[in-house]
Amino acid sequence: MEILGTTLRICVDDLEAAVAFYEGLTGTSALRFERGGVSVAAIGCFLLMNGPESELEVLRKVGATIAVKDVDEANEALTRAGARVIAGPVPTPAGRNLIALHPDGSIFEYVDRNVTV
Repeated sequence: MEILGTTLRICVDDLEAAVAFYEGLTGTSALRFERGGVSVAAIGCFLLMNGPESELEVLRKVGATIAVKDVDEANEALTRAGARVIAGPVPTPAGRNLIALHPDGSIFEYVDRNVTV
């Protein structure tokens, strides 16, 4: 499995203020989308999320988003290594993703840019 990079996941109270800060910090514009009642802004290596606490509580359990070349390949490699895929693969606005539980208890999202929606 080829890992292309990671994204830091940050739950924020004020999405607009956070977007302004991170756009200024990185010099890039936010890619915005909604997912399951959560407003998301991707800015550089930062993924800002705001929404109902019940949704954010689940999202906080995911340590990071890991960009991979192909989610299907990641699925196979993770399973072979002893991880358990607990969600996905599913299409998202940015590509496909899955959520995996590693044997040490860590939870990570794996995402590719193979947009299918």
